Amino acid sequence: MSESATEQTSRENLVLVVDDDPKLIRLVQEVLTASGFEVICTGRGEKAIEMAAVEQPGLIILDVVLADNIDGNMVAKRIRQFSDVPIVMLTAKTREDDLLRGFASGVDDYLTKPFSSKELLARVRAVLKRTENSARSMNGPEIVCDDMRIDPARRRVRIGDREVSLTRTEYELLFEMAQHPNKVLLHEQLLTAVWGNEYRDDLDYLRAYIRYLRQKLEADPAHPKRIMTSRGVGYMLVCAETPI
Repeated sequence: MSESATEQTSRENLVLVVDDDPKLIRLVQEVLTASGFEVICTGRGEKAIEMAAVEQPGLIILDVVLADNIDGNMVAKRIRQFSDVPIVMLTAKTREDDLLRGFASGVDDYLTKPFSSKELLARVRAVLKRTENSARSMNGPEIVCDDMRIDPARRRVRIGDREVSLTRTEYELLFEMAQHPNKVLLHEQLLTAVWGNEYRDDLDYLRAYIRYLRQKLEADPAHPKRIMTSRGVGYMLVCAETPI
């Protein structure tokens, strides 16, 4: 194996843990190390940004509340300026507004405190698997839905002349709906396809992402025309029917 391949494998297996609670850091470090991960830690936001840039970890576990004057959401937002590394946010809050704030900053997933070792490992593995599957799906022809164009090869979305900046998960959700235009996809179907089977009942995740996706895609998010809700059932991406 070449030196570069060794370095790449090491980075993929490297987890950056950002939290100012020594007990929590010790727990996370013990659990992940026992499962074959390499762990580096800090309790400060500015240091976390520096470590993310220099060490290039394969995953970041990030607390909302940190020791310095920068919180987890700001850390995630600044890391997103140079990296698409998956980020799992640790939080005691799970209200939809809190989820939206994190998703807007580029967070991929949440883990609510307190959590068990089993929950931690399950969430880490699910996020890494989702990231791997996302990388494999970068193929296929361009998808056109009215004035919106989705380019799977470049993972880019444009509406007219405007390029729409989407997080990895936002893109995956839109891409899943775009493959089934004008068809209502069940909540469970979307959650399983985008997040994984273990998320099939996490409706708050789906609602939060749909809400934020509408803010980026709709001319009037309060009165959506692209992403329609089938109340109690699911969501549908509306595209003009192709003339025969």
